[in-house]
Amino acid sequence: MDKEERLSAPNGISPFERIRRTNAAGAEYWSSRDFAQVLGYTDYRNFAQVIQKARVACFNSGQRIEDHFVDITEMIEIGKGGKRPVKTILMSRYACYLIVQNADPSKEIVALGQTYFAIQTRRQELTDLATEEDRRLLLREEMKLHNVRLASTAKSAGVVAPKDYAIFQDHGYKGLYGGLASRDIHERRGLKKGQQILDHMGSTELAANLFRATQTEEKLRRDKITGKERANRTHFQVGAKVRQTIQELGGTMPENLPPAESIKKLEARKRKQPKAMPEPPDESYTAGDPDAEGGL
Repeated sequence: MDKEERLSAPNGISPFERIRRTNAAGAEYWSSRDFAQVLGYTDYRNFAQVIQKARVACFNSGQRIEDHFVDITEMIEIGKGGKRPVKTILMSRYACYLIVQNADPSKEIVALGQTYFAIQTRRQELTDLATEEDRRLLLREEMKLHNVRLASTAKSAGVVAPKDYAIFQDHGYKGLYGGLASRDIHERRGLKKGQQILDHMGSTELAANLFRATQTEEKLRRDKITGKERANRTHFQVGAKVRQTIQELGGTMPENLPPAESIKKLEARKRKQPKAMPEPPDESYTAGDPDAEGGL
């Protein structure tokens, strides 16, 4: 598989999606042999070192390694009808995410993999939250935090004046929204003056923008980007990469997502909801006993 084949896929399908498999129970998994080929590792022994790093990361994150990496032996053809056994590892989505985080960062396909599996993993995390409202509230708070961090990193790169930062932000939006700047998105959504577009995004759209912000911040620092033009270009490229991944996953382009109710109204509603009563204390706990849990 040459570089062009690895980076492209028919019908806009991600190369990582093409090699995804499912078992009889419908669970998804990836073969380490297929994965090594897509990432461009011609010598599987080099890829095995990456897998080992991913195993360590899995263990350090508190996950059970055997839940994400399953060792098997399979037969492969060696020509003229012959076959030989080779060791292969069946990997979960989380395992693949750890692998692309530990693979050779100079490979363009690795960067694509990082985006693909980070978005997929984030989607699953959000699905696990109870409601769309909960997801929106969480993501909006994270967006506020990471926009502050992005502003600080951009300032270190040379984006200092407020006007320059607005231009920098527009480059990120243009990459993610197919050329639309923040003003264009604002008008497209029919928002009034003073209303922020981030406050009217659903969880799917917020998640895409959060990933744009976090990855731009990281790339500015990692690549030691300096100068307003380079910072703007970097923000646009990251936004475009996230857009490409959404397209490969078959998702709706962010500019076509419907506007959501103001997050401020949602926050106000949540504040009015009665808070749950605290659990009664354990009767076995002895107040004032310094040896009891929570004692001073």
